[in-house]
Amino acid sequence: MTSDSGPAPRDARLTPARPDLADIALTDIVAAERYVAPELRRLAVPSAPLRRAPREGAAIDTEAVMGDAVRVYEERDGFAYAQLVHDGYVGYLPGPSLGPAEPAPTHRVRALRTFLYPAPDLKRPPLGHLSLGAAIHVLDREGEYLRLPGDRFVFAAHCEAVGWQAPDYAGTAERLVGTPYLWGGRTSLGLDCSGLVQLVLDLAGIACPRDADQQERALGSALPPETEDLRRGDFVFWRGHVGLMLDGGRLIHANGHHMAVAVEPLRVAVTRIRQNSHGPVTGLRRLGPVGA
Repeated sequence: MTSDSGPAPRDARLTPARPDLADIALTDIVAAERYVAPELRRLAVPSAPLRRAPREGAAIDTEAVMGDAVRVYEERDGFAYAQLVHDGYVGYLPGPSLGPAEPAPTHRVRALRTFLYPAPDLKRPPLGHLSLGAAIHVLDREGEYLRLPGDRFVFAAHCEAVGWQAPDYAGTAERLVGTPYLWGGRTSLGLDCSGLVQLVLDLAGIACPRDADQQERALGSALPPETEDLRRGDFVFWRGHVGLMLDGGRLIHANGHHMAVAVEPLRVAVTRIRQNSHGPVTGLRRLGPVGA
């Protein structure tokens, strides 16, 4: 539906279009010099920043993690103009971070972090680490380790087959207490407020957009603003910020005040945030029927 003033503007964060290039699916919808069909790729490194511009030092909007499916529209000068499949976010990834789309992941990391080894041996110097939720393709098992392509190994007990879920998303958030705050972060090495919410919901099998304003529109059902009987799993939104209730009085959120994922009384957070940064609470939301 459109208004008398024309169609609503498209969200640039989710629209793979520039003046010189756009997704072929947007032909006759947005203006561009040329339209291309994307190539499906997959992130092949533990994590990579998705930047607003194709240069080092450009602002980071979010991160891709190993196994994430990516639509690539152009590769040039070491960067790929791309869209993350799971949430639609558009930006620039380091070109070398991308690999082929196949083989598809067979397992996901359930530990907060785990190491990649060059052999099934905990005494070998690790090659890197994988974060909670990273997706991997397992070739076979050697003792207590899973073998990945490229002769890399990960401890088997830190992984589960694709399809594993952690339905208590508030409990998953509690596991991440103390994780440093990182603007754009969505790994267990660093998280921002909406990255925390997206990660824990993803592990619960619940689709979730990336940014707080998108989450406020999309998640569950709105609660009346005067609601006082908040429950575990309810979401509290401010302008540009989001937190998750652990019970009727405690909020968990990644925030710049603590520079970490922290738990505090909701009333304390509301007072401080109103005075110092994001203003008053703008919305309360609950997954499932509000009256349940």
